[in-house]
Amino acid sequence: MPSPATEARAGGPRRSRQYLDALPVGLLSKPLAYLMADHLRQRVLCHVLDRLAEEDETDAGAAADVAWHLQHEMRLHVIDEEEDLFPLLRRRGQGDEVVGEVLGRLALDHELDAAMSREIVQGLAAVIAAPAGADMPEALREVLRALARNQRQHVALENAVVIPLAKQRLTREDLRNLSLRMAARRGVMVRLKEHEPA
Repeated sequence: MPSPATEARAGGPRRSRQYLDALPVGLLSKPLAYLMADHLRQRVLCHVLDRLAEEDETDAGAAADVAWHLQHEMRLHVIDEEEDLFPLLRRRGQGDEVVGEVLGRLALDHELDAAMSREIVQGLAAVIAAPAGADMPEALREVLRALARNQRQHVALENAVVIPLAKQRLTREDLRNLSLRMAARRGVMVRLKEHEPA
């Protein structure tokens, strides 16, 4: 489903921003695949953040899409990991110190990224409301670049370590519960097949 900001636009070209839209609900039946698809969206987000940081004249539609994504889609993704995936991995990690260190680092990343996201949402709202042609503050450009940089590193670590660990260690019941909780968080229901891969 497109973001409200996207639907409100006058119809200019969206290019890669279409990939910031919500993922198909059916993919929630495969929770790890859903998280991987979300990581792809985050890489697209990084591209848009960098582009906004370099533009002489801010694309208001892109700015609104980014703000909406950070407030809604990114927030849900972090909750999926912090409240469900990471606790499951700790439970199945059997005291593995490496797993604990990686998850601890990622949790700190989430806190830092959340703070930057709040700053970006507020800053972009001010830019959108400003008169046409007004310059984006350099401080906001720096935060946009910083979030893009942090997110690229964060996603790379999760794809290289967390997702493979989850595929290896989580049980079928773990994955089923993860799927149901992620779906409930989004206010939807999913139909799970008994032998459906994650």
